[in-house]
Amino acid sequence: MPRTVTIVICCYTEARWEQLQISVASALRQRAQATEVIVAVDNNPALFHRVSSELTGIKAVENRGARGTSGARNAALPFASGEIIAFLDDDAAAEPDWVEQLIRPYADERVLGVGGYIEPNWSSPPHGWFPEEYFWVVGCSYRGIPRRPHALRNMIGANMSFRRMVFDKLGGFRVDLGHDGRRAIGNDETEFCIRIHQYWPEAILLHEPRARVRHHVPDARTRWAYFRKRCFDEGIAKARVARLVGTGDATSSERAYTFRTLPTGVANSLYDAIHNGNARGLLRAGAILAGVGLASAGYAFGTVSDLTTARVLAPGDGPE
Repeated sequence: MPRTVTIVICCYTEARWEQLQISVASALRQRAQATEVIVAVDNNPALFHRVSSELTGIKAVENRGARGTSGARNAALPFASGEIIAFLDDDAAAEPDWVEQLIRPYADERVLGVGGYIEPNWSSPPHGWFPEEYFWVVGCSYRGIPRRPHALRNMIGANMSFRRMVFDKLGGFRVDLGHDGRRAIGNDETEFCIRIHQYWPEAILLHEPRARVRHHVPDARTRWAYFRKRCFDEGIAKARVARLVGTGDATSSERAYTFRTLPTGVANSLYDAIHNGNARGLLRAGAILAGVGLASAGYAFGTVSDLTTARVLAPGDGPE
């Protein structure tokens, strides 16, 4: 069983200072105390100074390299001493037993990563059209994820952990993927998890729903404009991951989600509308179908864009 744990919290803007304080406090009050808490500040000298001077009990690290969550996570890795490295978003608060629940599955040597359940902490209740099957849009666990421990392809970045030896062997997260505060094209953790599976085919990445965090969701992320953009961007991100790791691995979970989880969601929403007279059921069914269409369009756009880029760029001209 691993004995040392490093918690990494990445941040990039002072606009989320209050959430960052809550996140750090939750990391420091764990029942199974972490060896260290690292706050990685992404390309913001003023915020780095504030973190260094106002937050106690943490180690501040500054990312001056590639902008985004991937770059900030990578900047923290050389300073992390734990056998397990756990990642928590700057707007997520961990339950007091989060670390305890995350590290328990590592007693099995085959387990190389463990992620947990992410509960939305809404600024205000979500609109009735917003389907729970799409809570991933706001970085939270969604309907369709089993509520029991199970192996999975990849984790959600707000609540995930890995053995340090995985980074020692494979390196860090790709900096040409991941959120950067301006665009919602992520999937850096998806690509990293697939890389683990490809390097260690027998390895287990585990979802442990008892390892829980609460993820702050501002009102702006519950609006249709954000939903629409996030679904389209997710399609673009999946196309980029497919180019890197192969279409089969990049879309394996998505196929099951599209052909099992979403049809069930549409059927349940229509049942609610027809048998309970709830018009919001029709809106949820429409949102589910629209999300599929938007993500598919994004995937097609991302695929074409990658093919065009591949023709235009000379060898070696791509992202570092």
